[in-house]
Amino acid sequence: MRNLEVVISPALLPFYNVKGKIVVIIDILRATSSMCVAFKTGVEKILTLSSAEECKLFKEFNFVIAAEKDAVKVPGFDLGNSPFEFENPLLEGKSIALATTNGTKAIKYAEENGALNIVIGSFLNIDTLCDWLNNEQEDVLLLCAGWKNKFNLEDTLFAGAVVNKIGTNFKIDCDSALSSELLYKQNENQLELLIRQSSHAKRFSLIHLNTDDVKYCIQMNTAPVLPILKDKYFLNNI
Repeated sequence: MRNLEVVISPALLPFYNVKGKIVVIIDILRATSSMCVAFKTGVEKILTLSSAEECKLFKEFNFVIAAEKDAVKVPGFDLGNSPFEFENPLLEGKSIALATTNGTKAIKYAEENGALNIVIGSFLNIDTLCDWLNNEQEDVLLLCAGWKNKFNLEDTLFAGAVVNKIGTNFKIDCDSALSSELLYKQNENQLELLIRQSSHAKRFSLIHLNTDDVKYCIQMNTAPVLPILKDKYFLNNI
């Protein structure tokens, strides 16, 4: 039987055997949520990068450039990292270069550690993701992007939701998987209330006064897409 594990921070990834496994990148607030919205809107491909400086170079190659640092859009970029920005129908058919504080760095770590496949997970595509994972044959690592390598609440809750949905099809010998599922099951009827208490949600309440990114990012199954990494670009596999 396949194994299912949860990595609660990218800093812990070197302690796991990643090679030959599917790695699900989780950055609920907001990178993986925004990527799902982008593909729902009709974006052709997304190139994820570790820094805004790298990202800016792709403007010359007709990419829409998007970057945020510490939850704030970087000056001079077309987009930040809010899912509301990626709903723009003018993005249909476009290519996006994206750099964020946590999510795109987690993707790079997964690549460097030898992941077989890297896919994007969010509440917005949870059922599509889980159906796909159930049909694959490889072991699965759920990698929480966290906040600057620290544990965060919303990513761990999502990991727990995935474990709760598909765990019976996997062997689970991983305390972080068990604890994330327990956290989710104890709070599945009050996810918004709990996530609004998280440190990252509180940052948004101070910075983003005109949009409610938290409420947006905890919607279930509103973007039934499956972003998967293929030759350096994320494409929609659905």
